[in-house]
Amino acid sequence: MIALLSGKIAYKGISHIVVDAHGVGYRVFIPLTTFYELPEVDEAVTLHIHTSVRDDAITLFGFYSREERELFQLMISVSGIGPKVAVNILSGISSPELLEAISTGNLAKLVTIPGIGKKMAERLILELREKVIRKMALDKAGAADAGRRGNDEMREDVLSALVNLGYKAAKARGALDKAVSDAGDEPAMDQLLKKALKILAG
Repeated sequence: MIALLSGKIAYKGISHIVVDAHGVGYRVFIPLTTFYELPEVDEAVTLHIHTSVRDDAITLFGFYSREERELFQLMISVSGIGPKVAVNILSGISSPELLEAISTGNLAKLVTIPGIGKKMAERLILELREKVIRKMALDKAGAADAGRRGNDEMREDVLSALVNLGYKAAKARGALDKAVSDAGDEPAMDQLLKKALKILAG
């Protein structure tokens, strides 16, 4: 199964593109949301791929983001929604808006998407609501965890810089803690270093 495809765009259309990967041209069907993000013909591209295998064909569906592919795969798990319908749905609404509409049971929002009638919208909510709510919670937790890791790494870098400048580790850490407290939300590394140096010099 192809999960990721990188190469140059040999052909670019609204519904599909051809990706030239080492001399082999792969036709990949895409939603409009991905089309808008694509570079020009002959430029490099990387797409997240869903491979659809049937008795008579192997079809590739490509997405600019992993989140969009995951949402596509959720939708084709719903009875009555095939890959092409799922691509059409993604062409009519952004991933965050679709996730929000399904998670809140917003039937009125879903039926405004071209190609979605009331029955299909109801099936999307019925079969995907719990999965989408769980996915959104996991994504939020993952983003928060990544942010914490990033902040911890930045603090260690600033502490290392202060120690390299000749300050004792304990004193540098104390100044850094105060600088973080004074700086508020998500300060840049250079701002944090300047604040810590000012505290140490004071």
